[in-house]
Amino acid sequence: MDVSIVVPTHNGAERLSDTLAHVAAQRPPAGLDWEVLVVDNGSTDGTAEAAVAAWPADAPVPLRVVREPRLGLSHAHVRGFAEASGEIVTWVEDDNWIAPDWVERAWETMREHPEVGACGGRNEPACEVEPPPWFERLQGYLACGDQGDKPGDVSDERGYLWGAGLTVRKKAWDHLVDNGFRLLLVDRQGSDNVNSGGDSEICLALRLSGWRLWFEPRLRLRHFLPARRLDWGYLRRLSRGVGASTVAFDPYRRALGVADRRRGGWAAAAPLAAAMLALNPPLRRGEGDPAMLKFEIHLGRLQALLRERRSYDRSFAAIEQAAWR
Repeated sequence: MDVSIVVPTHNGAERLSDTLAHVAAQRPPAGLDWEVLVVDNGSTDGTAEAAVAAWPADAPVPLRVVREPRLGLSHAHVRGFAEASGEIVTWVEDDNWIAPDWVERAWETMREHPEVGACGGRNEPACEVEPPPWFERLQGYLACGDQGDKPGDVSDERGYLWGAGLTVRKKAWDHLVDNGFRLLLVDRQGSDNVNSGGDSEICLALRLSGWRLWFEPRLRLRHFLPARRLDWGYLRRLSRGVGASTVAFDPYRRALGVADRRRGGWAAAAPLAAAMLALNPPLRRGEGDPAMLKFEIHLGRLQALLRERRSYDRSFAAIEQAAWR
């Protein structure tokens, strides 16, 4: 198998029809072998049945649905990788509408760049309602836009790729897992949970095991954004979740030589508290002010450090001694 399209979804019965229609519209070159897999992550709305019903009878390949009862996008990722047969695994979330040449471009990019462990493309927004004035400037928080200034290696200057449309070399992932890798982050749990970071952790682990990250703008998808995700309050909560996830990134970044180790959760919290005070008073900042989102990121990180201060140092030792490095 050349390429596996994997669609992780939680209670996505109403969203899957459009997503799977774009997947079924793929027409890769003759001889390119591909499959489609839906990972039903703890759904309670008949997602599995909706996926089967939405898949066209004349689709070029069959659809397979597997269930992952442990709620969390990271659990869905692990199950999807385990079930996928392709040399390349490309993740299409249930609100992603991929271009007709997605499979072809994903396969072509990874074949041409054997040093690349993961690649990402251009995510164009598809807003349910008229976006707010701040949207264009801050759309990157919602995984929309380009992931680099130009096509090429983004391992060092950016260092991560969005989970929406993330394409991963299967043997790179298998090497991690076969040598004991386990994700520290559970990532998003359910539709209303704003935890994140599992995609970035995958990218950090790939970099630490010697693989590169690549931006390919010819990989295009439209990222559907419902009205509730275009709300300023939602973006603030999302930013706080992003900040919380950065605590798990610290040992990876230290091992990569791009960050200093700050010993202990309490010690690491001090400079963050100072940065938050410098942004005060946050309540006076208007909607669309990036400083407010920066404050939320600091707050989420501070809360996570205090919550996980006992395990923080142990995470550095675990990554430093990892067999998959």
